[in-house]
Amino acid sequence: MKPLLLDGDGARRPDATHELGEAELVARVCARDAAAFDELVRRYLRRAFAVAYHVMQHREDAEDLVQDAFIAVLEQIDRYDAERPFAPWFFRILVNRGLNARKSRRVRQTDEIPDGTAGAGASPAALAERAELEGRLRAAVDALPARHGLVVRLVELEGFSTAEVAQMLDLSASTIRWYVHEARQRLRVALGPLEGTLRVG
Repeated sequence: MKPLLLDGDGARRPDATHELGEAELVARVCARDAAAFDELVRRYLRRAFAVAYHVMQHREDAEDLVQDAFIAVLEQIDRYDAERPFAPWFFRILVNRGLNARKSRRVRQTDEIPDGTAGAGASPAALAERAELEGRLRAAVDALPARHGLVVRLVELEGFSTAEVAQMLDLSASTIRWYVHEARQRLRVALGPLEGTLRVG
C-alpha cells in the first residue's frame, strides 16, 4: 500500500510524487518535502551509480559517492537555479566529489564483472569471447590518462552528450570533444584488430 499524505485541507490522499514533473519535484525538495526527495533519488539512483562507478572504478566507493552526492544535493539545494535543468547540476556535484575523493585517498582496486556481461541465452564460448573483448576494452580504457578515461566512459558508455560532460567537469564542450577524439585514437591503436567489434569511434 502506498503511503498517504495529508493534503492542505486535512484530507488524506495517495502520495503522487511519482507523477510530478521534474521542475515541480525539485521545487518540493527545495521546500524540504521528504517524499519529493525520495522520488528524486529513485529517478536518479541508477544512473548516478553508473556514473559514480566510472569515476571511482570500485563498487563500494561508487556507492559511497552516490550517497555523499545526494546528501550534498540536500545541503546545496538552496543554491540550485530553478531556471536550469537539474541533471547537469546534480551530476556536476557527483563528479566533482568523486574526483576530489580520488585525489584524497587511495581507491580500492578489484576486477569486477560488469553488469550485463552475460546474456541469458549465450553459449559458454560466446560468453568467454565477450568477456575477453570487454576485458581488453576495459584494460585499454584504464590505460588512458585519467581525464581521457573518465570522459570516454561518460560519453561512450553512459551516453552523456559532450555538453553535459562539459558541465559536469567545468570544461568547454570543445575540450571534451578533444578528449574524446584523443581517447578514440589511443583506443584504436591499443585495440587494433578489435576495432570492428568494439565501439571505439
